[in-house]
Amino acid sequence: MTSQSLSCHKGSSLSNKRPEAELQFPVSRVDRLLREGQFANRLTTPVFLTGILEYLMANILDLAGKEACINHRVRISPEHVQRALINNENLRRLFQPSAFSKPTASPPAPERK
Repeated sequence: MTSQSLSCHKGSSLSNKRPEAELQFPVSRVDRLLREGQFANRLTTPVFLTGILEYLMANILDLAGKEACINHRVRISPEHVQRALINNENLRRLFQPSAFSKPTASPPAPERK
């Protein structure tokens, strides 16, 4: 390896990760939202999560486009997206209300006198 090839990876930031990963979604925005919510501090987490979000959106829009074609429409409407989510078993399970555990209530804070 040359010193030039090492230097291009040395100062890489999240803004440079999107072209490397060939993602369309903004990795920097996902990173900012993860940090603001204190969900993750690793560098690879926003790139990975952005890839997952992009993959899910591509699948949902593909299924919604097929629903629009079935209904002889050119544009995808919210109803097409809804039907696509209902008709696909995996997506239906993912987006059902009980798919994620609800946070438990924290105990009440002790009273101060």
